[in-house]
Amino acid sequence: MMAAGVALRCRPAITDNRGVEDMSDEQRTYIPAAGRHWGLPFYDLLAKLLGADRARARLVEGVSSAPGERILEIGCGTGSMLLLLKRAQPDAEVVGLDPDPKALSIARRKATGAGVEIRLDRGYADALPYDEGTFDHVVSSFMFHHLSSSEKEDALSEVRRVLRPGGRFHLLDFDGMGAGGHGIVARRIHASRRLEDNGEERVLRFLGSAGLVEASVAGRVTTRFARMVWFRAAAPDADTRIHATPVG
Repeated sequence: MMAAGVALRCRPAITDNRGVEDMSDEQRTYIPAAGRHWGLPFYDLLAKLLGADRARARLVEGVSSAPGERILEIGCGTGSMLLLLKRAQPDAEVVGLDPDPKALSIARRKATGAGVEIRLDRGYADALPYDEGTFDHVVSSFMFHHLSSSEKEDALSEVRRVLRPGGRFHLLDFDGMGAGGHGIVARRIHASRRLEDNGEERVLRFLGSAGLVEASVAGRVTTRFARMVWFRAAAPDADTRIHATPVG
C-alpha cells in the first residue's frame, strides 16, 4: 500500500459535500490512500479484506462525543471512518481532511448517498488549516504509516494545537512490529520502511514528544492478513498548559 509520493500543487482549502475547491501554487507530495492513484477505486475493498472496517468500528465505539462537539479526521481518504463517526454521533460536527482530491470526491459521493452532512477540507496533517483549540476529538485511521518520521512529529504537534484542552486523539494504524504469521498481505505491508515508526513504543514516544498526555494502547485487532493497533492520547487540560508555560 506504499508508493512514491504524488506531486500536488495546493494550499489548504475548505469544502463541503457540494465540491472540492481549486488549490493554488504550493507544491507538495503525498501518498494516496491505496498507494497509487490507479488503486484508489479498490481501496475500500482492500481495507475491508484486511479487517480495517472492524478495527474502525472499535475505534468509533471509543469516541464519546457530546452533541455539538467537533470531530476531525486527518487523512480521511475515501471517507469510510467519517461516515461511521457521523452515524454514531449524528449531533457532532464531523470534518475530514486529506490532500487527495480524488479521495475527497469519493468521500463526498458517499456522504451524499448516505444523506449525512460532513465537511471535507483539502490539506495536510502537518499543516492543519484550523485555529488552536478547534476540535474536541481528532482521529487518524490508517494514515500515520504514510508519513515520514519528521512528518509524524509535525502532524502530532498540529493535532495537539487544534485540540481543545482535554480533547482526545485516537490513532489507528498497522502495527509496525514483525508481521509474524499474519499472511502475505501483512508481510507486504510491513516490508515498508515507513512502518518502522509504527511499533507501539515508538508511537507512544511520538505522542509524548508532541506534548500529548495519557498516551496508551487502547486496543488491538488481529486478522488473517494484518495486525492493527489503536492508540489514545489527550491534549493537556487548561491548568496543565498554564503550569507548563515557561515564565519570563
